[in-house]
Amino acid sequence: MYDDYDDYEIDGVGFADPGGHSSLRRETEDNPRIYPCPTCGAENVLTPLDVRAGYQCDACADRAERGW
Repeated sequence: MYDDYDDYEIDGVGFADPGGHSSLRRETEDNPRIYPCPTCGAENVLTPLDVRAGYQCDACADRAERGW
């Protein structure tokens, strides 16, 4: 089991919210948050890695997964 979520990297960058519920990737110089959410259209909420994975913003994911 990996206990130190702050240092855990996935897709070479890690999670934006280590240990939290978001699957979005951390924003870095090479992975900037420049893309809109495909569901709600919110601007600059996804990184290239998020888009490649087919993700939507956290708010839309929460609504879809938690019934909000």
